Amino acid sequence: MRAISALLQAGEFRAAHERLEGIAAANPTFVEGLRLLAGTKLALGDARAAETLLRRALELDPGWTATHTTLGELLLASGRGGEAEIVLQHAIEGARADPRAALVLARYYNDTGRAERALAVAAPFCAPGRWEPELATQHVTALIALGRQAEALSFYGKVAGAEPANPGAAQPLALALNALGRHEEAGQIAHRALARGFRTPTLCLTYARSLMATGANERAEIALRDCLRLEPRLIEAHSSLAQLIWMRTGDLAEATAALEQALRTFAGDDALRATKAAILQGAGDARAAFDCLVPRVERPDAPPLLLVRAGLSALDFDPAQALSLAQRALRAMPNNGVARSLLAAAQLGVGDARAALQECEALQPSAPDDQYLIALRATALRLLGDERYAQLCDYHHLVLPLAIEPPLPWQDLASFLADVVASLNRLHDPNGHALLFQSLRQGTETTQDLTRSPDTAMRGLFQAFAAPIARYLEHIGRGTDPLRRRNGGRWRFHGSWSVRLRNRGFHMSHVHPRGWISSAFYVELPDIMAEGRTDQGILTFGKPGILTTPALEAEYSVRPAAGMLVLFPSYFWHGTVPFESPQSRLTVAFDAVPAK
Repeated sequence: MRAISALLQAGEFRAAHERLEGIAAANPTFVEGLRLLAGTKLALGDARAAETLLRRALELDPGWTATHTTLGELLLASGRGGEAEIVLQHAIEGARADPRAALVLARYYNDTGRAERALAVAAPFCAPGRWEPELATQHVTALIALGRQAEALSFYGKVAGAEPANPGAAQPLALALNALGRHEEAGQIAHRALARGFRTPTLCLTYARSLMATGANERAEIALRDCLRLEPRLIEAHSSLAQLIWMRTGDLAEATAALEQALRTFAGDDALRATKAAILQGAGDARAAFDCLVPRVERPDAPPLLLVRAGLSALDFDPAQALSLAQRALRAMPNNGVARSLLAAAQLGVGDARAALQECEALQPSAPDDQYLIALRATALRLLGDERYAQLCDYHHLVLPLAIEPPLPWQDLASFLADVVASLNRLHDPNGHALLFQSLRQGTETTQDLTRSPDTAMRGLFQAFAAPIARYLEHIGRGTDPLRRRNGGRWRFHGSWSVRLRNRGFHMSHVHPRGWISSAFYVELPDIMAEGRTDQGILTFGKPGILTTPALEAEYSVRPAAGMLVLFPSYFWHGTVPFESPQSRLTVAFDAVPAK
């Protein structure tokens, strides 16, 4: 079994499978042997046989929590989240509770936007003296998602103080510091722990992200490669590394080289393959993303989550194909929210707006604040000529341009904007490429959360936004619709970034899925836009960011001006018209969400 463990750690799944089959045949009641054999079958692509073995192991020993955990992971990989939750919950109850099950379940809840559940699962395993770094990471992630970053920092600051000899405390502490924008401190703490020999993939990734946030991209790239040497299948590290290389080179082959190497070793890893597809699509090549998945999704037993990933790619150019893939995925996992959203979007693409509306309305109770889902429903209403669309997308009332006042000590808007321009120019790489997974084309986007910036002009800018946001909340009032029902008068920033568009640059139409109120603040505009004689570079609303039958165009627009802040619901489809000028178009954007 020790030899088999070494084979598994080296990724030699076929060799481990052969030895485990012999052990299981000779020892049919050896539960741990059955569990590991199931793991190798899963790695080799035979999920059905793996599930059969795990259920047999549970019949032999229902109390062996490790089997519950492995089965839960299999069910999650198969897209059967509801079943997985039940199995994993069983594994974290009682005297033999499995921390691995808590980790898997908490990560699943965090990944699916259910931070409160993630916190409830992780917190009992993170009491003083009873915590381990990976579970603590999920604990911190949940607190951050709930806007409780300061609580996370306080808790793990005390842990680190109480256990100075334990470098593992650096991992959750650095994560909390990053969330509070204290990236230099986070990097220093992570670097010290790494130097002391505490090396986990998560700590390397956290260190890399702190370096990226401070612009130390070369060092961040080294840290990400260290991370992938420790865990070649960590998709977050692959995505971040691809992002860095793409920003530097604009070369997809170079950006995905590490991923290709991992796929040569772990050819059956569908998560890696899906990550490659996401990166290709994130660079604007949806067809290439789809093509790289075709050999896998053409199989009758294709994993449903891979079908969804392929469907998301096909949605950009062939809604009928996307519809077929969504339907196949839903036969295996009928309650999967992403697959059902894909189905609704594909139905809009093929012209079945009524079915899309029914799907959206069935999904809304479980995800009432999902701005993408609200946008899909609004699009269906528009296609159907339903009067509810005009209420949901009342552009004249819900899109509000406002002027900001220069914060102290600035005496006028022009001098303040000049300092903001100088600060932002230090963050934008003049030779950089657009980020992956973003709506902009022909331009650059900053990578750090500007709301956390220590820069004086940036801090002044976000102070200046407070009064317009308060005016907007007063302007929209309260009600029962998706925007107004969340208006309790209190709010907080939920991320901010800057975009600098170059000649012929524009934003594709998109929404902000996890926002509530979104924005565009115009810092510096090309003369061609400032003169107001053309529609180049204007902000437009209403054109869907997905294909629809019939095609729909923008319905409303705002002509930008330097110093103008435009606020609107995050579910509004919005984009920009390309412009032609040697001068750049510099903006800042943020999302705001309700504060408790």
